[in-house]
Amino acid sequence: MMPLLATSAGAETASQVFKQDAPSVVVVLTYTAAGKLTELGSGVKLPDGTVATNCHVLKDGTRYGVRYEGKDYHAQLDKADWNRDVCSLSVPGLPAPPVTLGSTRTLQVGASVYAIGTPEGLQRTLSQGIVSSLRPVGGGSYIQTTAAISPGSSGGGLFDDHGRLLGLTSFFISKGQQLNFALPVEWIEALPQHTMPRVAPGANEVEWLNRVASFESAKDWQGLQVFAEHLIKVQPHSEIGWFALGESNAHLGHYVQAIVADRQALQINPQDADAWNNLGSAYDSAGQYAQAIDADRQALRINPRYAKAWSNLGVAYQDTGQFARAIDAERQALRINPQDVVAWNNLGAAYQGAGQFARAIDAERQALRINPRNAKAWNNLGAASAHAGQFAQAIDAFRQALRINPQSSTEWFYLGLVYSMAGQQDQALAVYQHLKTIDPAKAQKLFDRIVPK
Repeated sequence: MMPLLATSAGAETASQVFKQDAPSVVVVLTYTAAGKLTELGSGVKLPDGTVATNCHVLKDGTRYGVRYEGKDYHAQLDKADWNRDVCSLSVPGLPAPPVTLGSTRTLQVGASVYAIGTPEGLQRTLSQGIVSSLRPVGGGSYIQTTAAISPGSSGGGLFDDHGRLLGLTSFFISKGQQLNFALPVEWIEALPQHTMPRVAPGANEVEWLNRVASFESAKDWQGLQVFAEHLIKVQPHSEIGWFALGESNAHLGHYVQAIVADRQALQINPQDADAWNNLGSAYDSAGQYAQAIDADRQALRINPRYAKAWSNLGVAYQDTGQFARAIDAERQALRINPQDVVAWNNLGAAYQGAGQFARAIDAERQALRINPRNAKAWNNLGAASAHAGQFAQAIDAFRQALRINPQSSTEWFYLGLVYSMAGQQDQALAVYQHLKTIDPAKAQKLFDRIVPK
């Protein structure tokens, strides 16, 4: 059994991160010219003495302030990149200590992170979570995290387990679960050389990223396709647009179009490991396995610890009958993320292809230990058990899969086939009768297999 992910050396506890970094987090106040408070957000004291926050916290005001330890300080807009939603404020006399800057370039999915903000202007709050997704953007990565973000937390800090600033918490999808996002610290560092004027609503890079995230969370691939096509029409060189178009087409089964879009995204940014990974998946789905292997290797050249790319490489190897290489690739994925159900499934399938049925059974049981309601793992377990001559276990596995997905004609087909292999012909014929109501063509195929000519 693979070891669990170890905590990084020297990592701090949540309370230690809060004690270290909470004093650097402030309340940002936005006022009209008449002195009316229009917006309340969060900010983080930087090493250069300024306070970083989201530009959208400041957009409806002309005067600004910072509240720290119950005292208000006058603030002035220092620098602004409205396209990336990163602004800084000059706050004379602010006694808050500065944060230590980290990096998203080496950040990994699954890493522990901590969000500290001042929602509704109340005392600083801490939420703990992990990095659930990373999207390469402009020198860093846009972070999706399970660490909760509340209204008023915009402009607060997201910190790693050493207390280093990874970015500014900026957006959350209230109808989703654990869908929270942070801008990369690299955008804060680039602010002096990357100031941008205000843009029209809906026309900045962060809003595009957030729209894409909203469609992804709803699995609205048709909506994402329409949005991506519109974005490309108004911004032909938008990597975000081409990436989203490739992703949506892949989910809609339009693999040739996905390949074209992914390649366009990579012409704009050849170092986007996610785009290479998506390109590899599209090539594999289109049956172009050599190209899939090359694309997955490109993703791993950029990020050798990209677990999903290792797993996709394993699938491509498996599709070409290279089972030893497939097994090695899936085990590489699982060394990085031992809790990856998909990789355990793929490893089981690779072992099964190599005729190593006992190991295939063990891999599928590992997947089911993590997620007992994974129908694919139950199906694969049933197939491996049948190949190993363990018919009772195979029947039970296929029945477990059908409890999760009762209308799956594939599981019914294999259940009937295993009943026949086990000599339980009456049960096999009963499955055939039921399968006729779901998929008559597959039912006939089962009948031809279980009834002697």
